[in-house]
Amino acid sequence: MTMEKKIDKKKLPQHIAIIMDGNGRWAQKHAFGRIIGHQKGTEAVRDIVRASCELGIKYLTLYAFSVENWIRPTQEVNALMLLLERYLRSELNEMLERDIRLVTIGNRSALPERINKSLKEVMEKTSHNRGMVLNLALSYSGRDEILRGINTLLTDMRLSKLPSEPITAEVFLSYLDTAALPDPDLLIRTSGEYRLSNFLLWQTAYTEFYFTEILWPDFGRDDLLEAIINYQQRERRFGLTSDQLPKVAPG
Repeated sequence: MTMEKKIDKKKLPQHIAIIMDGNGRWAQKHAFGRIIGHQKGTEAVRDIVRASCELGIKYLTLYAFSVENWIRPTQEVNALMLLLERYLRSELNEMLERDIRLVTIGNRSALPERINKSLKEVMEKTSHNRGMVLNLALSYSGRDEILRGINTLLTDMRLSKLPSEPITAEVFLSYLDTAALPDPDLLIRTSGEYRLSNFLLWQTAYTEFYFTEILWPDFGRDDLLEAIINYQQRERRFGLTSDQLPKVAPG
């Protein structure tokens, strides 16, 4: 039985988030410079986006560039921005063909003007697509997102756009970057690290985590399938007991 035939299409995670880690270590392992590792990582992005779309995943969020990444060497940051720009330019036609809509989360005002221009163009051209949503986390950090949301919420309260009564989780969620997205069902992190690294701190309260030793440039379709199969073997209780969960009739 092939890996894909083991997948239960009725139990696919609606939203997969991925911390794409290990480009630098992949480059070191193969005696390349770090920038070559990032280039190979971009190829893995292309493969995983295609695979996710073909499988029927509705939302795919990729941690592409964190707020903390700005403190990396200038040459590396510039190379990452160039790779992002090239990716947007090269993948637009495929996004249109595959009915993929591009969105972003994070503090985009920190990105170079040319990057924002490219992002705006691709997002506008794919805005009517109704297939998979590809969400790129750019200049993103979970703490920054929460603080920005709180500050906007406080401003709205001062301007009487919100009542002063206690704020509910639903109201607060509407101030986060991911307000239009469901919380991730499955979060994958590559390269053997076991931490969130400031990613989707609010949204992953009940997310299933999957960690793998595979470095991101080597993470391919079969590895994604393996993560989904592992996810489908878990029981998601959301605070309930097993006995409280709805019983599904066999067959």
